This record gives sequence, C-alpha cells and structure tokens, in this order.
Amino acid sequence: MFAANARTLSRIEPAVRRVVIIDPNLSATRLLTDIMKGMGAREVYCETDEERALELLRDVEPGVIFTERSGETLNGETLARRVRRSSMSCRMSPIIMVTAEATAAAIKGARDAGVHEFLRKPFTTGDLFKRVENVALKPRPWIEAVGYVGPDRRRFNSGEYTGAKKRRSDGAAGGAAEMRDQATRILISAMNQFEQDPSQATRAIRQQAETLNGLAVKAADARLAMVVATLQAYLATGQVTKAGLIQPVNAVVAAARAADAASTQTAPLAQAG
Repeated sequence: MFAANARTLSRIEPAVRRVVIIDPNLSATRLLTDIMKGMGAREVYCETDEERALELLRDVEPGVIFTERSGETLNGETLARRVRRSSMSCRMSPIIMVTAEATAAAIKGARDAGVHEFLRKPFTTGDLFKRVENVALKPRPWIEAVGYVGPDRRRFNSGEYTGAKKRRSDGAAGGAAEMRDQATRILISAMNQFEQDPSQATRAIRQQAETLNGLAVKAADARLAMVVATLQAYLATGQVTKAGLIQPVNAVVAAARAADAASTQTAPLAQAG
C-alpha cells in the first residue's frame, strides 16, 4: 500500500511508533488503526471517551494523536485545549482531527484549539498519509501564549482551504525581527492576562524568554541577553508574581524593541541603478 513511499515511511516511523486514536465510531477506529499500522505504527491505543482518553494520553505518551471532533462523551476541541495546557509529556505531540464535520466553523475551531492538521471523513489513504507526513517531517513553530497554545496557526493545514494566502509570513518562516516581535507581543499579552491564568501566563513568559535568549545569542546582542537572563533568573525562583515580573518583562520588551529599531536602521539601502 505504501511501497512507493518507502523512504518517507522510514522517516516518519519514529513519530508514528506509538499512536492514540480517540473516536466513538469503532468502525472508523478500526480503519484508522489498520492504516496506521501499515505506516509503521507498532502500538495503537484507542478510546471513545474524553476523560478516559486524557488518562490514556498521560500513560502512553503518543507520538501522534488522532481525535474525532465530537461524540456523546467527547469534544475534540476541548480535548486538544486540555492536552495543550496540561503538564503531560505529550502536550506538544501533533494532533490530527479526523471528522465528517468539515464546516468553516469546525476548521477554525480545530485550529484555535491547537490542532496540527484537519482531515475530513471519508478520506483516502493518500490524504491521511499527507497529514501524517506533514506533522512528522514538517514541524511548525510552537506558540506558548495565554489565549492560545499550540503550533503556529499561520501554517495550519485543513486541506479544505484553497484561497489566496492572507499573510506575508504564510509563504515562508519569518526572520529574527518577526520572531522578536511575536515574542514581545506574547510577553505583553501574558502580563495583561496574568490574573486570568497565572500558571499558563508564567509558562508563556518562560517560553518567550527562551526564544529571545536564543535570538540574542545568535545576534550577539549583549543588552537583550542580559535582561533576558535577569527575567529567567526571576522565573527560576518559583515565587513568580505579576508585580515581580513587571520590571524584568518591561526591560526585555524595551531591549527587544531596541534591537528591532537597530536592525531597521542598519538595513542596506537600495543602490541606484
């Protein structure tokens, strides 16, 4: 069935070695199980209920998660959000929603819940293979914010949308300036929403600090590296409060914006023809 894709199969095998399928429809579960075993899955675990599925996910740590959108005791979007905001080791594992409910609202809901890929039932083996190939071999940047946790939504693939690209960054990954801008925006948002969800806000701030530290090191930006280190040191105390975050976060935002301003000023001017 996959002979023509033997090389790709060998590359995706580590990701699909252990898979969890959550679907109330047992026939759909059996079909998906058979196809995934054909792709190299060695362990396939199935569940029909959302709460039991969460317990299963904690225990088996899958490489890929498949979920139906809805069922009597299942809400696929809620499940995805709960996984993304959990402390489970599989919280960043790719989630593929497989459902007959392929409306615009369903696609947007899946994207905003942190789902990697969307696949409409009935599907072909080729359709499924493409989704699995995408999550296994084409990783997307991870967004750790307060309002959203999951893969970068700008590169979401529903397989249903064929219109024009709507954002400059849809065609290619952004550069350092775009990454700094996104990180600072998330920092500001996390501070504004800190009381709403202190745990996730802290997690978001920690992730943005790591991103900005990497950018500072790469650009040899001593000022940004220093203020990020101060923020990370405060986060490491484990006694994080909004009041305690204000000064180090503001310092990081200011340094990141200064780096953006400097990069704009030093950009090469167009040469006369």
